[in-house]
Amino acid sequence: MSNLTVDIPSPPLTGFTLPLMAVFAGGFGFVVGNVFAQPLIGFLVGALIGAGVALLAHNMPRSRRNVRLGLIVAFGLIGLVLVGPGALVAGLLIGAVLSWAAYWLDSGRYRSTVPIYYTAGQTLWHNTFLFICGLVFFFLIAPLLPVMWLSFNAENFFTFTPEMLNFEAEGYSLKHYRDFLGTDEWMVPLKNSLIIAPFATLISVSLGTLAAIGLSQSHVPGRQAIMAVLISPMIVPLIISATGMFFFYAPLGNWLEANLGLNQAFVGYVKVILAHAALGVPFVIITVTATLVGFDKSLTRAAANMGADPVTTFFRVQMPLILPGVISGGLFAFITSFDEVVVVLFVGSAQQQTLPWQMFTGLREQISPTILAAATILVTVSICLLTTVELLRRRSERLRGMSPG
Repeated sequence: MSNLTVDIPSPPLTGFTLPLMAVFAGGFGFVVGNVFAQPLIGFLVGALIGAGVALLAHNMPRSRRNVRLGLIVAFGLIGLVLVGPGALVAGLLIGAVLSWAAYWLDSGRYRSTVPIYYTAGQTLWHNTFLFICGLVFFFLIAPLLPVMWLSFNAENFFTFTPEMLNFEAEGYSLKHYRDFLGTDEWMVPLKNSLIIAPFATLISVSLGTLAAIGLSQSHVPGRQAIMAVLISPMIVPLIISATGMFFFYAPLGNWLEANLGLNQAFVGYVKVILAHAALGVPFVIITVTATLVGFDKSLTRAAANMGADPVTTFFRVQMPLILPGVISGGLFAFITSFDEVVVVLFVGSAQQQTLPWQMFTGLREQISPTILAAATILVTVSICLLTTVELLRRRSERLRGMSPG
């Protein structure tokens, strides 16, 4: 099927682009005006600026890149002159967003992602939906940015100093990261987390993968009920699960110490690992089950006809195809164990203090900016792992023929 190139007509300036840009830029002006306790004036000034940007984008279409760069630099310089170095970055961002929005509206590119037969109302709903999704994503991500920024504070404060807001070098330091990486107060909990999470992940992946493969068989009786029970740790409130695990693992730990003579610290690690494995199993079951949906079962039958036993069939035929789903579930289980704090407080002891537990204790007993450095490291690790999950998901879809290579 050949690709069809359709010329997208430019919408009217005064009846579409200009008023939308005025309202959009007015929103930015309202936010900036609140900083100076003049939101209404900020909205009016922003609306005028938005209208001016729309006129500029409409009348200078042949040099869009240069005009956009000029607008970005101009907004950055305005912020620098009126407020200071701290507003330079904000001005550059506002200039980039407004210049992109003006050309996006004026050129009619908002219709490029929808079918050509869409009505104006359908096109409006499509782009409004994307805008709402972007707004939700922004509000989810935005609280993390100040935390990561403050982790480089040169002072022992949880607030931005004037030097930080003005982007002065003396306002920034890596002292909190040195405190995190150079003291036993933080290194011991980090070591405990790196001991507990991998073992819990290994158990979760082993049990979850076997359960998903078993429940994918149509002849298994009551598989829907079994599935509901296995994924219940995701549904039941964590405090309830933690309380139940405490009453289960406390007698178990006492029995292991009394009858097998195991060390108390070792038993504590075992209890926390098993508890975290129980929390991670549902993630593995869900991801592996989703991978098995597109699995061609004729491959296993063909392997059996060739004389392969079930174990060989699993490792040589089935496992390579579902491996991306298994790894994705393992990564989710690892993140769950590494970031979990409630169950550790109930099941573990001071010897099994994990990094989230140390952060929780630090917030209650002493407000140290080192917590911000630890949080930044955790966020960075989580982002890397989730990026890996997404790459594996796409690879799994390509292997199963659900997306183009």
